[in-house]
Amino acid sequence: MTLHPALRKGLLKTFLYSLLSLFLVPVITLLFVKQSQLGIDADFRQHVLPAIAQLAGVPAQVKAEQTALFNDNPPSSTCGNEDPKVKAYRERVCAPYSIAWQLHIAHAVSFWSIVAGVILLLLMLGLSYSAFSDRRTQYRSFVTGWHLLRVASALEVLVQGAMLVWLSFWVTVYFWDIYSIKLVTIAGIAVGLAAIHTVRCIFLRSRNDWTLEGEAITEATAPALWARVRHLAGRLQTAAPTHIVAGIDSNFFVTEAPLNLAGTVLHGRTLFISIPLLRLLDQHEADAVLSHELAHLQGGDAASSALLGPKLAQYDLYCRSMAGGGLTIMVYHLMAMYRVIFEIALMRDSREREFLADRLAAKLTSGKAIVQSLIKVAAYSHYRSQIEHKLFEQNQQHGVSLGIANYVASGLEPYAASPQFIEEMKSASVPHPFDSHPLLEERMRNVQHEVAEQEYSAIVTLAPTTSWANAIRNAHDIEQRLWAVYEQRFAANHEMHLAYRYGPANEAELAIVLKYFPPIAFNLKKGRQIVISYSGVTPPGQKEISWDSVSKTDYADAVLGSDALTVKHPEKGFFGAKQTKIKLPGLGKQKAHFKAAFAHYWTRHQAMRQEQRQEALLTKP
Repeated sequence: MTLHPALRKGLLKTFLYSLLSLFLVPVITLLFVKQSQLGIDADFRQHVLPAIAQLAGVPAQVKAEQTALFNDNPPSSTCGNEDPKVKAYRERVCAPYSIAWQLHIAHAVSFWSIVAGVILLLLMLGLSYSAFSDRRTQYRSFVTGWHLLRVASALEVLVQGAMLVWLSFWVTVYFWDIYSIKLVTIAGIAVGLAAIHTVRCIFLRSRNDWTLEGEAITEATAPALWARVRHLAGRLQTAAPTHIVAGIDSNFFVTEAPLNLAGTVLHGRTLFISIPLLRLLDQHEADAVLSHELAHLQGGDAASSALLGPKLAQYDLYCRSMAGGGLTIMVYHLMAMYRVIFEIALMRDSREREFLADRLAAKLTSGKAIVQSLIKVAAYSHYRSQIEHKLFEQNQQHGVSLGIANYVASGLEPYAASPQFIEEMKSASVPHPFDSHPLLEERMRNVQHEVAEQEYSAIVTLAPTTSWANAIRNAHDIEQRLWAVYEQRFAANHEMHLAYRYGPANEAELAIVLKYFPPIAFNLKKGRQIVISYSGVTPPGQKEISWDSVSKTDYADAVLGSDALTVKHPEKGFFGAKQTKIKLPGLGKQKAHFKAAFAHYWTRHQAMRQEQRQEALLTKP
């Protein structure tokens, strides 16, 4: 398995960021400590040693001994020196909280942080390497890495945070002989919030119930299909699925993870079948697909995914939380690097499992059946995706009933005969919610049945003589219900996106924009308000500032007094860009809502202008 160049570049970038996050603060601290200790030693020799030579009434031999002692033991080396001869000297120079004592502690903390970072990095690389081993080792690798990173991330935030607070005081003192209580306070608050956020995120729990859209197929409604599934499972020497769920998605899959189906949680083995695809596949071709999915159960693939899936979700939730927790970004990159490497291992394992499942299915049915089913499923999925993309890109509002199923059914045959069909099928793969499937050509070679590109169209357009969809007594009703719900949701999502695209240019477009972006008023002191709308922001007692007049904004959280929003404009003034400062006295608890609303409406406007620019380029002669 070869990595895409973009993935390699992203992995290298993440690795470099990991190095920075692990070592930047400790290295800066260590270098600053070294520089400070050299300065203190130089000052000591410059002022203390001459003073010893000028002491009156002290024998020359004693002066020589004291001078030799201080030369051999400058302040930088004294705090760690346990020699009894320098005990009194050490207690004076290295008194708790003295400069020499603080530099000694900072040196030890930064040095051992670098050592710990190297060890942690090597451990994570070792665990990443072991993830490419067998499945059991892969699982243990991830669990070990997850627990290790969770502890290491908390320690890193605390230790590096302490170094940052320490530096915020001593750097200004060393270079400019001043210190800023405000700077130290800001650093301390940022570190404290990061520490609290880290601890809180440790106890976050992700939702592991996966919602499935479909309807359960009972044995009473499809006895022949259930019998065939059990027969194929028996030939593979594995237990049959506990549930069969029919839906309209463009794939088949099995899972042993708990599934939420219309409010009912399904436990055990579940086989998902696609009714639209069953109508396209001959029974023999469908048997090949069913055998492939059952082979995943026989090989323990579904059980492995069910076991690992919740832990991956928990890890991803923690990782995302670290990315958005301020200073916790320092621990995010190493976690992201490990996750990317582990995902590559999962992708490689997934490819191997797909190839194996294909070969087992070919033994039960035939290589021809596997290949023809792959071609049909890939063609249907790709064409349906095109249809839905075109419908979504349209700028007029859709009705509740779109007729996507009819569009696909009536247009699939002409699409298969079109010039672009062959080119698009070359890079096609079969969609799957749990695995990364190999390309079609690779899977054909794997089952030793290759079909010429010129034959793809005939295979797709060949009507099945028998279909397992006809063996499901209520298949038509299930399709109708599921398509109705799906198209209603599709139309609602499309309408919401129209609210981002429209200017608006007329009353109908305005109604859609206002549905999702109504004016929002925020109360301030003395009965005043600031209003955010799709067209701009209206400060209290002033005219509206249109979004087109906004190039950048800066929100200042006031420690004393009131918060303020500074809006910078595209126009240039005498002293640079023009700007408007809006004071927000009394915003109080509305602050978070105000910031979110401001960003939301500003993003809408930028998306709308980008859409208009793209349309102008497309219509340009």
